[in-house]
Amino acid sequence: MSNVVIIPTYKERENIERIVRAVSELPVSFDMLIIDDNSPDGTADTVRELQSEFENLYMIERSGKLGLGTAYIAGFKWALDRGYSYIYEMDADFSHNPEDLVKLYAVCHDEGADVAIGSRYISGVNVVDWPLSRVLMSYCASIYVRAVTGMKIMDTTAGFKCYKRKVLENIKTEKIKSIGYGFQIEMKFMAWKLGYRIVEVPIVFTDRKQGASKMTGGIFNEALWGVLGMKLRSMLTKYPG
Repeated sequence: MSNVVIIPTYKERENIERIVRAVSELPVSFDMLIIDDNSPDGTADTVRELQSEFENLYMIERSGKLGLGTAYIAGFKWALDRGYSYIYEMDADFSHNPEDLVKLYAVCHDEGADVAIGSRYISGVNVVDWPLSRVLMSYCASIYVRAVTGMKIMDTTAGFKCYKRKVLENIKTEKIKSIGYGFQIEMKFMAWKLGYRIVEVPIVFTDRKQGASKMTGGIFNEALWGVLGMKLRSMLTKYPG
């Protein structure tokens, strides 16, 4: 059973080597696919240097900042074409602890989940070093998404996940409308509507120590307005099951 972790990057030179080494040292084997959006700080150059040392490290280089959603969709296609069984999403900045990849793997491989979510809110609020305003914005966003969609997922905006390949094979990613952080919500919604078993795994989310956050209020607002459109589209769509 093969694993690949998709890690989108933009200006992550300060973090990329450490994250690659951390994933490579885990007791479960994970390949890594870096999707770099033409980082001006030389992130891709660092990845190329690391590829001479790590045979499990791959990279897609894109022409510029094309959106988080399109980065993951490109990664999903790459992974499916190469036959991976378990496909993961993870940030490069250590806000997601690489050691928690093993927990996500176990929930899908050993416990039968179709999607495993590294959840900040399934057992309280497990966020470290975020300002209170950002914690409230994120937590309230998940309440809003649950109210609009009916999903029972506590951390609807989480970006740390494992998918079994059948889930990504059956989600028509060309119909996914969101390209920013709303993409994370829409992918969970599609998996839920298709009847897949989604399990939240408690993690501790720690704000980045190196580099700059890509989150802005505008991105967040776009995601929230997109939820209404997503719900309306779903009412006109027939789902199997």
